[in-house]
Amino acid sequence: MNTLREDLDEYMGMRRALGFKLKTAGKFLDKFVTYSEGKGAEIITTSLSVEWAQQANSAHAQAQRMSILRAFARYRSASDPRTEIPPDSLYPYKPKRAQPYLYSDDDAKKLLSAANSLRHPFRAQTYRGLFGLLFVTGLRIGEALSLQTKNVNLDEGTILIEGAKHGKSRLLPIHSTTQAELTEYNACREKFLDGRVASHFFISLSGTKLDKAMVHRTFYEIAQQAGLRKAGSSKGPRIHDFRHSFAVRSLLKWYRYGADVERRLPILSAYLGHVHVSDTYWYLTGTPELMDLGVKLLEHRWEET
Repeated sequence: MNTLREDLDEYMGMRRALGFKLKTAGKFLDKFVTYSEGKGAEIITTSLSVEWAQQANSAHAQAQRMSILRAFARYRSASDPRTEIPPDSLYPYKPKRAQPYLYSDDDAKKLLSAANSLRHPFRAQTYRGLFGLLFVTGLRIGEALSLQTKNVNLDEGTILIEGAKHGKSRLLPIHSTTQAELTEYNACREKFLDGRVASHFFISLSGTKLDKAMVHRTFYEIAQQAGLRKAGSSKGPRIHDFRHSFAVRSLLKWYRYGADVERRLPILSAYLGHVHVSDTYWYLTGTPELMDLGVKLLEHRWEET
């Protein structure tokens, strides 16, 4: 029979082969196995699980630990029937969902204009291009930062996203206006590089891939300049809200043009890079406009019947 460590390696290998990155889960489960080894425990028990979960400082963190461990316990129970799976009622984990901010076209214009406040002209151009692309495509920030120059076809107006979430790749068509903006950025980029080679499309002043933490800090700075966030506040628009806004704008547009939204949802889901259409529902936050259109459609159907 395998040890806890051996089963963990198998479990992580299997999940990662399915496309899960497991950054947080991998870290926590490694700590759990190390904790178990220190206790001389060879099996997962509910009492051991609770004892380890309580090492976290907050109830939310304890619930997160238990949720991750519960999944591993289910896996191990198949090979070791002595395994106790902590019940779902014990430290139930519910991820906290931030209230999304839905950007208007005017908000986007303010953000891109505020990017001009960045000192270096090329840095300003880079962030205008990056945030503009996020607004009009709904890309994940990680996908945009990992975008390779070779995968941006400015002649045909397409972007190839490789190795995204769950290991998926997809080819995205972009609008002619987006194509023109990216062409302008690329010309500025080539001039800045002056013959140097850079594999990533959006680059730092040193010619390397943009640092994600730095991008978030720069966004907060620009959002404050644009008047969308208060200085020092932890609340307000986020980069990820570009993705929410894109999904909601797409839905509103289809409703207004009388499109069959139910049939088009799989298209939106594929464009966003979701494995299942149900994953897209997370982004379709109810807005006053959406609710109003929904009520009108419902009234129309009632009139027809």
